[in-house]
Amino acid sequence: MNGHTSTANGPLRRALRVALVIGLSAGLSLPLAACGRKNARPKADMAASRVTTIGVNSYLWRAALDTVSFMPLLQTDSSGGVIVTDWYANPANPGERVKLTVTILDQDLRADAVRVAASRQVAAGGGWADAPVQAATVQRLEDIILTKARELRRSALR
Repeated sequence: MNGHTSTANGPLRRALRVALVIGLSAGLSLPLAACGRKNARPKADMAASRVTTIGVNSYLWRAALDTVSFMPLLQTDSSGGVIVTDWYANPANPGERVKLTVTILDQDLRADAVRVAASRQVAAGGGWADAPVQAATVQRLEDIILTKARELRRSALR
């Protein structure tokens, strides 16, 4: 799991991005700081680390969705900050499958605000048997999400 998606999943990625954009744009509201005051100017938000129009940090949420977009999604809850994927088997290794739960824990963009839980199974005797997940794999996924969230925040500054 390297955080990259294949081109075969392009239509799914595009559909998720369109759904995310529509969902985010439907919930956005513009600040009305200047209403009713003469010569008042609205203050610009300099890409604050706390962006929570959806209940959790928006940068972390978008980064998490993008990171797991190659996997089928079972549940997403932007208010509670939970993303649950269905089992995913890499076509290059069909004898192994992985399922993820990503939880956004805070409204701030912080290193401890995202948690990934992974389950792994391997094919055994015509069925699936639970197998351990390396801690480094979970840590790497959390790092990928955090890096993408920081990039989203930096691009909002431009």
